Amino acid sequence: MSVGVLLVHAFPLDARMWDDQVGSLEAPVVAPSLPGFGGTAPAPGGVMTMDVAATRCLGALDGAGVDRAVVCGLSMGGYVAFELWRRARDRVAGLVLANTRAEADAPEAAARRRALADRLRLEGNVLVDDPPPLLSDGASEALRARVRATIADQPAAAIAAAALGMAERPDSTPDLVSIDVPTLVVTSDRDVLIPPDVTAAIAGAIRGAELVTIADAGHLSNLERPEAFSRLLLDHATRCFAGR
Repeated sequence: MSVGVLLVHAFPLDARMWDDQVGSLEAPVVAPSLPGFGGTAPAPGGVMTMDVAATRCLGALDGAGVDRAVVCGLSMGGYVAFELWRRARDRVAGLVLANTRAEADAPEAAARRRALADRLRLEGNVLVDDPPPLLSDGASEALRARVRATIADQPAAAIAAAALGMAERPDSTPDLVSIDVPTLVVTSDRDVLIPPDVTAAIAGAIRGAELVTIADAGHLSNLERPEAFSRLLLDHATRCFAGR
């Protein structure tokens, strides 16, 4: 049985956000861009649900010949990881849930996502000049430019479709007690988009989960502290593969 690592990217980026991690892993690494992102075909019907995103990930695993994977999802990628657990837990050897939350959007948060989708469709990619708070105040200008450039590469329609899909995603909190694979929960002390205590609550609900807080990093912890994140990912994947 072939095992590997699946990396699921955050909103509104693409698979390139994982470049540092891909180079640090020896196991087969599958890092797909979700529908509409990174030049891929858009989601059908103009909404990238978490189910549609999970289907893309499973197809990528199949294409790479990977039977089971340690699934690492950051932010929106974490929402997709929960969907993969519900749909195909036999394919999941372990989980890394980073800077994410289990709860569904509250009504007001879902409304904001839908309003953003409307703006994107009417005005184009408005997130290039007004991105969400993905990085900490201490992030370098070079990293800020890299993130802005990646956002600029994404079609407004794809970002809108993802916003709509996240607005309607299910509550994953009831699924946490069913997770019985090795799980690492990662947060960062300067994440203002999903505060550390929100992500930490996931670890409290999964039996045996490990919680790690990365210092001096914002929401995109893998980009602000790539060496620390890569080491955590490598160590966790090694433990998961040793127990297969």
